[in-house]
Amino acid sequence: MNTAKKMIRVANAQGFWGDSLLGPKRLVEEGPVDYLTFDYLSEITMSIMQKQRMRDPESGYARDFIKMLKMIMPQCRDKGIKLIANAAGVNAPACLAATKQALSEIGLSGVRIGIVEGDDILDRLDSLANEGEELVNMDTGAALASVKDDVISANVYIGAASIVEALQQGADIVITGRASDPSLAVAPLAYEFGWSFEDYDKIAAATVLGHIIECGPQCTGGNYTDWRDVQDFAHIGFPVVEAYEDGSFIVTKHDGTGGLINVESVTSQLLYELGDPARYLSPDCVADFTTIQMEQDGPNRVRVHGVKGLPATDSFKVSMSYANGYKILATLCIGGPDAIEKAHIVSDMVFSRMKMLGADIPAEDRFLELFGSNVLYKGIVESPDQPHEILMRLGAKGMDANKLNVMSSEIAPVLTSGPPGIT
Repeated sequence: MNTAKKMIRVANAQGFWGDSLLGPKRLVEEGPVDYLTFDYLSEITMSIMQKQRMRDPESGYARDFIKMLKMIMPQCRDKGIKLIANAAGVNAPACLAATKQALSEIGLSGVRIGIVEGDDILDRLDSLANEGEELVNMDTGAALASVKDDVISANVYIGAASIVEALQQGADIVITGRASDPSLAVAPLAYEFGWSFEDYDKIAAATVLGHIIECGPQCTGGNYTDWRDVQDFAHIGFPVVEAYEDGSFIVTKHDGTGGLINVESVTSQLLYELGDPARYLSPDCVADFTTIQMEQDGPNRVRVHGVKGLPATDSFKVSMSYANGYKILATLCIGGPDAIEKAHIVSDMVFSRMKMLGADIPAEDRFLELFGSNVLYKGIVESPDQPHEILMRLGAKGMDANKLNVMSSEIAPVLTSGPPGIT
């Protein structure tokens, strides 16, 4: 624990699995940073990683993290920058082994790695149910029993306390599984400032900080409604937060980078994945987003303060995935007059031919989208009468993979046996 520092800089270098590797590289090179966080995991990411692990026992983690380490770790070592990443996905041992191998390959020794496990409860579902845990769907209220036999992954959203413990033990890199997104940023603040997890307002402030930066440049002008005000998207700055011991912080970015930070861009990110703004639930606290105060503190600087918090609830959220059959998706471009009518003919062709081949797909398991005919804004803006080109997405789902494979063989033939203008 280091209580001497009055301000630390925390930056989120990657906001999802597959984010640009330029983010961490530029953050390390373009200005001062104390901690880099890497937020790789979403609900769908966990299910993808579990499928990968089922195919290959050495997979199931964010391989991007390993590539990135080789790029930036020498500079991080020289500058004293610590890394916190939920890169372990569903396979912490494999991620740890790959991390050690990467450091060895670039000739770095003595790097202390902390690994946080315990989020995977797949093998405990039966015992938890026997102990009286309800395990119901948060959205529908449905009992787990309805899909339990098909569950392939179950991971608890864990908090910052274990990450803090790893930092206290001298870790230079901390790797976790399904840690809560904001908790990656809560941990360095709690560690550096010596906060108790009963300092609810400060932990809530750190949770807000983590929520703001968790998607990377989405708070620095990326995906921003007033996009014409944003400068130089190619060199958009990743978020850097100057965090203070009293719980206040300033959202900024390195000088000379693109993007835009103002109250509006930060507010846009605050609304991301937000339910009840007065009760933002995390494993570390309940943060009251209605108490947040923000003001501009100079160009590309927004000061955030006044956040209030409450104790964390007595339960944890669990991300589960379960096997539910197969799906197939095909994409075709259709041009020329009456493109929409042609698309419907193509759809009818494919599914009729599948039926002829003994692979009938029920109507409710079919999927058709026509981009260019108001798919994204249906019911919001007026549809164009007759677009001269559309992107057609045709798909199906079901429990029988062989049936869906029939569809894959009936897509290409529509180019020569269907309406004109299809590519």
